[in-house]
Amino acid sequence: MNELAKRPRRVGHKGAHHIEPGNTLASFDAALHHDVDMIELDVLSEHADGSGRLLVAHDHEDMRSREPLSFEDALAHLSGGAFAGIEFDVDIKLPGYEMRVLEALRERDLVARTLISGMFPSGLARIRVAEPSLRLGWSVPRVRRDYTTDMLTAIPALAMLTGYRATLPRRVRTALREGRFDAIMAHWRVVTPALLRAVAEGGGEIYVWTVDDARMIAKLTAMGVDGIITNDPRLFSRSGS
Repeated sequence: MNELAKRPRRVGHKGAHHIEPGNTLASFDAALHHDVDMIELDVLSEHADGSGRLLVAHDHEDMRSREPLSFEDALAHLSGGAFAGIEFDVDIKLPGYEMRVLEALRERDLVARTLISGMFPSGLARIRVAEPSLRLGWSVPRVRRDYTTDMLTAIPALAMLTGYRATLPRRVRTALREGRFDAIMAHWRVVTPALLRAVAEGGGEIYVWTVDDARMIAKLTAMGVDGIITNDPRLFSRSGS
C-alpha cells in the first residue's frame, strides 16, 4: 500500500452490522467502540407515501421483520456526549420525507455533523434549497442489492456495469461542479481511477460502500478515497488503514 496515502474516514455501515444487528443502538455503540469516524444509518418512513413514523430501517422488509428503532430515538442516542466526535451519514432510502428528516436533525443540532445521502437526486435537491449548508451525497448506482453476487443475474449485471462505469465520471463531475452534491457515495464495483479524478475535478469527496474485505480496504486507501463504509470496522486495523 502507498505509505503516503491518506487515511480515509472510517464509516460504520448501519453502525457495525457484522458485530451487532445493524441500525440499532447496540450497533452504533459497537461502531464507536471500534473507532469509526462516521456512522451510517438508514431512515425510512413507515408508509410508502412518506407518511407515518420515521424509522431506522434499510427497507420495508427489514422494517416488518423486527421492531425498528425510531429515528428520533436514534438521534437522541447519537447526540449524546459519547458520540461528540462522530459524524453521521443519514441515508434516506426513498423520496417523500426529506424535510422531516431535516427537521429532526435541526432539533438535535446535528446538521453540521451530518451528511445526508440518497439515490434520488430530486429529494436531495429539496434539502439543498432548505438547508444549503448541509452536506449531500449522491449514492450510485441506484440498486436495492448487489446483483453481481447472484448466479442468475451476475452476467447481465456485470455487462451493464461496464457501460455504467464508462459514463459515470462525466455525470459525477458535472453534478459536483453544479453544486448539486458534495460527495459521491459509490459502490466499490464502480470505483475507477477515472471516477476518482472526476470527483476531484468536481471539488467533491468519494465514499465507497459496502466494503467487507481488508484487502479491498487497503486497495481503496491506496487509491485515495475519502471514506470507506463497512459492516465490520475491525477490518480497518487489519488492512493497515
